[in-house]
Amino acid sequence: MKPMKLGQLRAPLARFAGILAITLFAGPTASAPEDRRISDAGPEAALQQILAEIEVNRLDAALDRTEVLLKAYPNFRLAHLIRGDLLLARTQPLTTFGNASAPPERVQELRDEAIARLRAYRERPSAANYVPRYLLQMGAEQQHAVVVDTRRARLYVYRNENGKPRFVADYYISQGKAGSGKQYEGDNKTPLGVYHVTSFIDPAKLPDFYGSGAFPINYPNTWDRRLGRTGYGIWLHGTPSDTYARPPLASEGCVVLANQDFTSLSNFVQPGLTPVIISNEIEWLSLDDWQSERGALNDAIEAWRSDWESLDVERYLAHYSGEFRSDRQDYAGWVQQKRRVANARDWIKVEVRNVSMFRHPGEDALVEVTFEQEYRSDGHTDRMRKRQYWTKEGGQWKIVYEGRA
Repeated sequence: MKPMKLGQLRAPLARFAGILAITLFAGPTASAPEDRRISDAGPEAALQQILAEIEVNRLDAALDRTEVLLKAYPNFRLAHLIRGDLLLARTQPLTTFGNASAPPERVQELRDEAIARLRAYRERPSAANYVPRYLLQMGAEQQHAVVVDTRRARLYVYRNENGKPRFVADYYISQGKAGSGKQYEGDNKTPLGVYHVTSFIDPAKLPDFYGSGAFPINYPNTWDRRLGRTGYGIWLHGTPSDTYARPPLASEGCVVLANQDFTSLSNFVQPGLTPVIISNEIEWLSLDDWQSERGALNDAIEAWRSDWESLDVERYLAHYSGEFRSDRQDYAGWVQQKRRVANARDWIKVEVRNVSMFRHPGEDALVEVTFEQEYRSDGHTDRMRKRQYWTKEGGQWKIVYEGRA
C-alpha cells in the first residue's frame, strides 16, 4: 500500500466576525477532540480553545484562557500578541491579526507559528494504528527515536517496544531560515536524512542563544558526503532565556525547541545511539504495511548473511549494486577482494545481531542498516559494528555502501 500523507493544509486566512474572530484555516475552528491521540503537553490545545472562543465571539472567555496560557508560558510572544488584540478589541473594531503591536514582519512570523502549531495539532494520525515509515526497526539498545517533520514544524519521539515504534511525545520546532534540504555550508537549510545524536553539550559551555543545551547530530553523514553535501554544526538545541519559541523558519540549519521542550526531550536521547530522522513531511504506514516492509528487508539481510557463509561468491556478490562504493573501494575493487578472500577460505560463519533499519526521507528506496557483526573463518575472526545502505533495484534490495559504523 502506498504511504499516506495526512491532511494537506488548506489555504490559511485571517478573518474577523463580530468584534473579532481569527480563523487560521479554511472552515470552522473545531474544539479539541476528546481523543487527543498525540500529547497535549504544549500550548497547542490552549491555542485551539482560545481561537474557538474568539470565533464564536466569546472574547472575555478567550482573554481569560489567554491569561492562563501566559502564566504557564510567560515568554510566549504569540499569546502576548493575541492578548493585545483582545484587549484592543474592547475599544475599537479590528480588521487584521496583530493590531495591538509589533511590525508587520514580526506579526507574520507569529502568524506562521500559530499556523504551524495548529496544523500539527489537528493533522495527526492515530498513535495506535500508524507509525512513521522511516522507523523500520530500532536496535535493542536504542530506547527511543526522534522524527522531525519540517513542513509541520514538529518533532516526534517514539519509544522502542521490541523493535516496534510507539508514540511518546511531540514538540513544536524551528528549522533553517531557508527551509530544509541542506546541500552546502551556509545555505541556512536544515538537512533531510537519517542522523544520530553524537553528544550532549552542557548549557554552561554555550552562549545563552542555545538555551538549555545542545545535541549535535552527525551531519554530514556517509550518504551526504557521497552526494557532495557540505556544512557542519547541525544541532538540536534550545532558545535564548528571554524567548519561549522562535518562528518556524529561524535557524541557520539547526532544529530548535523551546527550552522546556528541549529539557523534556533530553529524557529520551542517548548520545551515540538515538537516531534523528529529519523529513520534509512524514509518511505514515499502517502497522500491517510497516511489518510487511520491515519483513522484506530483514529477509534480504538474512539472505545476504547466508550467502556469505555459503562461500558461493557469485550468490554473495549478487546482493551488491553495480553502484556500490565502500569508503576505499568501488564495485570492481570490492568484487576482486571478495573473490580473493572467498577462494582462500574453507569455511565462514557470520552472525548478525541488534539490527536497526531506518528509511531515508525523500529517497523511497534507500535504507540505512546498522548491526553488530561477528565474523569467523579458518583464517580470520573479528567483531565490528557495521553500517550498510540498501536500495531497491529492479524490485530487489541491493547494497550500495558498506563500512564500519
